[in-house]
This record gives sequence, structure tokens and C-alpha cells, in this order.
Amino acid sequence: MWGAIGATIAAIVVAFVVLRVRQRQPFDVVEGTQPIPNGRLPVLFPVADFTLTNQSGQPFGVANLRGHIWIAEVIFTRCGGPCPRMTQRMAELQAATRADQPVRFVTLTTDPDFDTPPVLNGYARRYKADPARWQFLTGSKAQMAEAIVRGLKLTAQGQEPAKMQNPNDLFIHSTILLVVDKQGRARAVIETEPAEDQPPFDVKAQALPILERLLKE
Repeated sequence: MWGAIGATIAAIVVAFVVLRVRQRQPFDVVEGTQPIPNGRLPVLFPVADFTLTNQSGQPFGVANLRGHIWIAEVIFTRCGGPCPRMTQRMAELQAATRADQPVRFVTLTTDPDFDTPPVLNGYARRYKADPARWQFLTGSKAQMAEAIVRGLKLTAQGQEPAKMQNPNDLFIHSTILLVVDKQGRARAVIETEPAEDQPPFDVKAQALPILERLLKE
């Protein structure tokens, strides 16, 4: 359902972006706590429109985010791998930004059959998510594939049973955060999961200068 071709294309796009990040060219996102270079953030791509269902059971989509900078992540609540760490880092970014700033946070699930609005609402409360600022989105499998793969150009696909490390190792998905500007254009990616021989990334040190720059545009 996720579409092997679409997932492959998304993986290639994200891999290219992250490769350019690691090579320090030309994207203004770097690993760890090093300062980002001066200059205007590039436009990576326009985010395709989508409308899903939030943790309150209400329709919510890209149109609701116009005029706001937003950071998107892809997780599933049963995940026993990077998802809790990713969402904790989103929570830290929520705490590090003011409620009166036009900054929003968006979490999309790869497991919509399980991650219904009530499940997402419980997950949101676990991370002290402000419902006015942080949306947790679900929908049909086709809708989630459209939003994640086509809209955000991120990876989401089912895990092969033979490669599952535990019963909840259900999906392969991107572990980066995507930063989108007020016009709905992707402007930066933030890596959250370092390689085994690297120290943990300071996500706030990466994200906050990017947000400050976009707030000034």
C-alpha cells in the first residue's frame, strides 16, 4: 500500500538531501552542534497539499499550517526503535519555542490502523504536546502514503517479517525532521539519529538557528 516505487523515490530524495547536509553543501543544516553557515536557507521543494485527521478527530492539513513554520516527523506509537527519541526531541523543541511564535509541530503515523485519534491523543499527552501547537495525524493507509511519501518526500514502508527485530518492528521510516516555511516549502532537514560511532545530535542546536532565520523572512 505504501508503494515500493514511491518509497524508493522518497528514500533517494532524502538520501540526496542528507548527503548534501553531510558534505556541508549547499543546505544550511549540519550535524551535531556546529554553527550553520550564513545566508538564506534554500527552498528544497514545495510540500504537496494533504488533509488528514488529528488526535482530536478533526480534519487537519497543510492549509491549516499556512503562515506558520512547522517541523514534521514520521513515527508510529508502537515503535520500539527511534520513535520515542524523535518525539522527545520534538517535545524539547516545543518547550524551547514560545507559544506566541508562528511555529508548529506535526507528527504523522506510519501505522494508521493502530494509531487512531484516541491512541494518538494518549501518545500526545505522554509528551506534553500542546494541542494548539502540535498535531498528531492519522488517516487511511493511502492517505498516509500520499502525505508522507508524496507530500513530504520521506520514507515509510512496512518492514519485511524476516528482518523484524521484535514484534513491534513493523515499519521502516525516515528519522529526520523536516522544516517547512510559512509558504509550505521544505527548507531544511535535521538529522536525529547519529551513526553508531557518533555522539548524539543536539537537535535544538540544529533547529533553533533555522527557526530564527525563517522567522525573520
